Amino acid sequence: MVLPDLSIRRPVLATVMSVMLILVGIISYTRLAVREYPNIDPPIVSVRTVYTGASAEVVESQITQPLEDSLAGIEGIRTIKSASREEVSQITVEFTLARDIDVAANDVRDRVARVRGRLPDETDEPVIAKIEADAFPIIWLAFSSDHHTPLEITDYADRVVKDRLQTLPGVASVMIGGERRYAMRLWLDRERLAAYGLTPQDVEDALRRQNVNVPSGRIESRQREFTVLTETDLRTPEEFDRLIIREVNNYPVRLRDVGYAELGAADDRNAVRVNGNPAVGVGVVKQSNANTLAVAKGVKAELPNLIAALPAGMKLQIGFDSSVFINESIKSVFETLAEALILVVLVIFFFLRSVRATLIPFVTIPVSLIGAFIFVNALGFSVNVLTLLALVLAIGLVVDDAIVMLENIYRRIEHGMPPRQAALEGSKEIAFAVIAMTITVAAVFVPVAFMTGTTGRLFREFALTVSAAVIVSGFVALTLTPMMCSKMLRHERQHGRLYRIIERWMERLNTGYKALLTRALSRRGLILSLGLAAAGAIVILFMTLKAELSPLEDRGIIIGVMLAPEGATMAYTDSYARRVEALYAQVPEIKTYFMVVAPGLERPNPVTSAFSFVSLKPWSERPRKQQQIAAELMPKMFGLPGVMAFPVNPPSLGQSFRNPPLMFVVQASSYAELQTMVNNLMAKAREFPGLVNMDSDLKLNKPQLTVKLDREKTSDVGVEVDTVGRTLETLLGGRQVTRFKREGEQYDVIVKLADKDRTTPTDLAAIFVRGKDGQLVRLDNLVQIRETVAPKELNHFNRLRSATISANLAPGVALGDALAFMDQAAKEVLPAGAQTALDGQSREFKESGVSMYLAFVLALIFLYLVLSAQFESFVDPFIIMLSVPLAVTGALLSLYLAGGTLNVYSQIGMVMLVGLITKNGILIVEFANQLQERGRALRDAVVEAAGLRLRPILMTTAAMILGAIPLAFARGAGAESRQQIGWVIVGGLLLGTLLTLFVIPTAYTLLARSRRPISDSGGDGESGAAVEEREYAETKL
Repeated sequence: MVLPDLSIRRPVLATVMSVMLILVGIISYTRLAVREYPNIDPPIVSVRTVYTGASAEVVESQITQPLEDSLAGIEGIRTIKSASREEVSQITVEFTLARDIDVAANDVRDRVARVRGRLPDETDEPVIAKIEADAFPIIWLAFSSDHHTPLEITDYADRVVKDRLQTLPGVASVMIGGERRYAMRLWLDRERLAAYGLTPQDVEDALRRQNVNVPSGRIESRQREFTVLTETDLRTPEEFDRLIIREVNNYPVRLRDVGYAELGAADDRNAVRVNGNPAVGVGVVKQSNANTLAVAKGVKAELPNLIAALPAGMKLQIGFDSSVFINESIKSVFETLAEALILVVLVIFFFLRSVRATLIPFVTIPVSLIGAFIFVNALGFSVNVLTLLALVLAIGLVVDDAIVMLENIYRRIEHGMPPRQAALEGSKEIAFAVIAMTITVAAVFVPVAFMTGTTGRLFREFALTVSAAVIVSGFVALTLTPMMCSKMLRHERQHGRLYRIIERWMERLNTGYKALLTRALSRRGLILSLGLAAAGAIVILFMTLKAELSPLEDRGIIIGVMLAPEGATMAYTDSYARRVEALYAQVPEIKTYFMVVAPGLERPNPVTSAFSFVSLKPWSERPRKQQQIAAELMPKMFGLPGVMAFPVNPPSLGQSFRNPPLMFVVQASSYAELQTMVNNLMAKAREFPGLVNMDSDLKLNKPQLTVKLDREKTSDVGVEVDTVGRTLETLLGGRQVTRFKREGEQYDVIVKLADKDRTTPTDLAAIFVRGKDGQLVRLDNLVQIRETVAPKELNHFNRLRSATISANLAPGVALGDALAFMDQAAKEVLPAGAQTALDGQSREFKESGVSMYLAFVLALIFLYLVLSAQFESFVDPFIIMLSVPLAVTGALLSLYLAGGTLNVYSQIGMVMLVGLITKNGILIVEFANQLQERGRALRDAVVEAAGLRLRPILMTTAAMILGAIPLAFARGAGAESRQQIGWVIVGGLLLGTLLTLFVIPTAYTLLARSRRPISDSGGDGESGAAVEEREYAETKL
């Protein structure tokens, strides 16, 4: 082999190559981004259109439908969802991961522009953004003050803070929660208007005529010029109060005669509190595929500047920060990395009992791990939980090649061979096995690199990071390791007492193993039966284990969800929100709770919901896990009468907390049919005890007053139809008529009926409109008013009318079981031909399962083909791969005993296990073939090969197991996910290696072909017989 020989003869070259790997690896690491997961955030573009005064049905037919028809033809759409609410159309288009979000957004803008002319003229311009329509901030900043009003705090946040945060990279928008934006509120008295014979239109016309700001030009002389400024606008409440609306009987009627002006808030239908104290929240919403950690880091870097510029008496604190978990999780993985490194080094030292010998594979670890960053950077990956997990597992993996190389050389030196000669001969003999093991592990992950979708992105970065580390370790094992062996190892004539004790134990273990293997080969039927029984247990364990998308992690955050009945007021919702806050105050592990009543990026927004973001104390400062705290809060919140409130454990893998684990979509041609189908399916689903907080987004129960116009009467009295509509809009909804200037900013002037005049449905009838001859007519003479119900929102999924049944899972219930029940229930209660679909975590779970099984099968096929090419045989690879089902049984058994599930992380570990366990078979089969070529009989060759390779097999297996032990017993942020992959590796290698030591030799004696001895195969002029005699003598020493 060229590389080992070259490195032994030119030690400086071997050293320089490894040093170069470290230097370039460090440079590559410094250029990598840090994030929680690989870039699995799907490209999402939303279209939001406001049609003031329109009902949900009108919005659906006139806004949503035309836009969806146009958007549907864009390339690369994964799903298109829409919600048509009162006054608002929201369309969310999710694209495949391969689509560039900027290109996708441009396509959406183009398609929206094509149909803009078909939308009603009164609609606002559609707003297109690279975020979900209902996206939530990743970080909330809370502003509070004892000296400033909410209006003043909001004004400061809007003028100063919002603009500074919006310019940060990755920020899509900045929302102000609990906003109280300045507005000039003109409150009208209905009865006084009627007494003066005025209508709201008169007030609006007066404002448009008298509150104007018209440029007046300039005066120019020969040497000077003056700009003429005509102050025709109104700026203070007093000036608005003096506004002359109209002359009645030669008397100027002013605004103060029919109402009053007040500098107040444009909207008070939302609220924000931190730990129960009123605040104004500034929420930072990231772009759909932006790096959460980078955005949060940028916001925190700006905080000192913001705090320094705060007015006296104003305070700023972080109310909620979703990046804390990401930082802690990555920190925990780095700690696990250090723990695994220490354990692996101790294993090596135990087997070698020499500091010199231990140092050689130890050097391999940093060189391989740091060198892997070269490939990570070149492939455009990032430092995230998955790539770091790959490096943790790679610690035990990268030393395998070095251990195998070292052990083969070290054994020769201990038997008296000079170090240089031992290095040359040992490296030559084992080089093929090293290359075979390196390529084998890399080949296992080849199919994973071509997987698509979210799961594919996760697997790809993990798999290729492991492959990169293994390839570098293989290179180091063929260059640096033999060189260091030739320079550092020495034959010790006298060993210490500890060395001799362990050596005698190892010799007895080897002797006992060979004797046991010899007896086992005489009972091959029994061994094969045991192997088949172990492999057959896969089916039982697979059916027993529960399946889910990912384990529920302790992320240090609990999301409180509260839904009030349709038609509830802001005051009603807020009163219950305060009761929820009182429950939070009783939990000692809670650090802060951030309550948002009537949340949303834009207005108008429903006032029947509230969300609370509960941040727990650090993991080391609380005895209970997040899941236990949420379980304690669940009955207390759910027991609140009058609302539906419950805590939510935020999901992993970038899923939105708004999306419960179960999201089952039912589609139909009409909402009446859909309502029947949903009711039947939910009634059936309630029979399954594992579903809690079940709900549907199809709600046709929003209270509504329907005003039906008598057109004959309106024509008779000379009232225009649009006059009725606009009068109601102004008095009940508030109309923004003009704007006024305050401290350099423009604010709305809003005309509205005073609150006391619009408290009951009968107040609607007492409104006056002007008819012909200027006469006022009461509205109840022209309309019929009846109380009805209307849809809260009308939803589409992939352009079809749909309803989504959502539910959380009871403790101990797996998502796979819940979906299986829902599928069966749908077959039983839905009509034939009914269409169903999955969304959110449910869809990801189904798609990831299919992708995972395909990747596992392809990994086995690739591995078999690569081994066949290396061994020039189709039989030897089959023998080697018999160890795979044995290891899978061990992995599934360990998951079952540890209470784990089949999920993305355990599946990743399973694919990796395929490459790890076959390395043991490669060592036995490859060396048995060598011994046959040196003249040994087939049976003797496999017994001798298994005995000679027992020590490196145990060393590499122990290194891998102890490298994974810190994962299996992980604690802290994100520990639940790391435990899954750890137990797969530990259990799979323990049982797989134990059975492999007997099953592989047995299968070899049954299936392998006998090989003819090859003369002069010993190297350096030794004959095959001489080599055989020397090898045999070595084993007896």
